[in-house]
Amino acid sequence: MGSSSRRNTMSDVTIIGLGPMGSTLARTLLKNGTNVTVWNRTREKAEQLIREGAEFNPEAAAAVSASPIVIVCVANYEASHNILGSHEVAKNLEGRLVVELSTGTPQDARNSETRVREQGADYLDGAILATPAQIGMPDTPIFLSGSEAAFRRSEPVLKILAGNLIYMGEAVGAASAWDLATLATTFGAMFGFFHGSRILESEGYRVDSFGSMMADISPVLGQMIKYEGEIIQTGAYENPQSSVKTCRGTADLWLKQALEAGINNEFPTFAMGLFNKAKAAGYENEELAAVMKVLR
Repeated sequence: MGSSSRRNTMSDVTIIGLGPMGSTLARTLLKNGTNVTVWNRTREKAEQLIREGAEFNPEAAAAVSASPIVIVCVANYEASHNILGSHEVAKNLEGRLVVELSTGTPQDARNSETRVREQGADYLDGAILATPAQIGMPDTPIFLSGSEAAFRRSEPVLKILAGNLIYMGEAVGAASAWDLATLATTFGAMFGFFHGSRILESEGYRVDSFGSMMADISPVLGQMIKYEGEIIQTGAYENPQSSVKTCRGTADLWLKQALEAGINNEFPTFAMGLFNKAKAAGYENEELAAVMKVLR
């Protein structure tokens, strides 16, 4: 469908940014019968989407005007602001709903909401907890926060992209905060997995088997995390199931094994640093979650 075929009609959604995620968002909407306008700084990334039925507009201002809902998925909020904040684009935002799916901090979200609302548009902030390959699946999660009216208005479109929409409330920074917290947990686990993989490699074992085993026991690990979260929230660190002292002994073993096997010891050294601070602060006989008091 060429750029002239719907020249005088509104599309349902405009997608700003055609990186791997933005392109997948557009393609998923198209496959589900949604009329989509796309914009990217270069037309090259839009060519395949045009062939699949998207409307491409080379001017960001016109692309924003083309739809009542504008989904922005670019590298970061600065890039988003550079696009939406230009005079020509900003004056076309009135009456639109901007759904920001770029990556940033809670303060980025608050700043973005202020700027967009100053232009007469509604605003919803979101964070996609998935890879492009997972877009469109019934269990794919997206955190969303901001105006509830904006959420309800965009919900039918966003449900096409992710079946598990998680609305975090009116505080617009919530989606980003929960996203960053989730990513911290994910990458913390990943770095631990990488160190564990080096332990097994040093003993001649298969890492893929290790990955499969971790997947199988992940519900148990999830319950451990849930328990520590409850301890932190209540502040009941006494009568530990797993004390700081016991867990610090595990870090000692990581370091000992790393020295014996001659493998990288950065992960256990980092962990030992926190354990040592907790010990020095007198938390050694409290629940592992007492390390949180060191971080505070």
